Amino acid sequence: MVEVARFAATARAAGATAPDDTLTAVGTELVNRWSEPHRYYHSLSHLAATLDLVDDPVVALALWGHDAIYDPTAADNEERSAELTAGLLAECGLPAAVVEEAVRLVRLTAGHRVDPADRTGTELADADLAILAVPWPDYCAYVAGVRAEYAHVPDELWQVGRATVLRNLLSLPALYHHHPAWESAARANLTRELSALHAPG
Repeated sequence: MVEVARFAATARAAGATAPDDTLTAVGTELVNRWSEPHRYYHSLSHLAATLDLVDDPVVALALWGHDAIYDPTAADNEERSAELTAGLLAECGLPAAVVEEAVRLVRLTAGHRVDPADRTGTELADADLAILAVPWPDYCAYVAGVRAEYAHVPDELWQVGRATVLRNLLSLPALYHHHPAWESAARANLTRELSALHAPG
């Protein structure tokens, strides 16, 4: 599981100059946010899985921030998370360029449309979308977690909204840039789920 010390170490690696207690306080706030009870998929487990896939500390900081605000009833989570990330990383005494880049990366998660030449952007997108390429039973568990987060949405509206998300993902020229071997499995899962949404009840 992800721990506060992991955030602090990452922040230091990215150039944080704030005292240890400040890094601990910021890390604690982030861990608490990722631990909110309404998170069934967008939880500390998801964060840990993404962090394990990246090496760049700035990308890792962006992952810490990318779902720091997660309200299934809101449409601006990515923007609000970006703004929160900007403030928290500034508190850590990180260089302005690092904060700016991390915030830019958080905003990219709104649609995952990344320029193939964007090294950090593609690294983050690959990590965030890695769940799409897991074996089908694990993929179904991921979908069930997201559905639980949207329990307030009636089935009919869920199906419409989820189908839109799936089509948008399938329309991306490439889901992965650093892990092309994941592509076929992810597209098969997305297509299978989309077909199931439209299957007769």
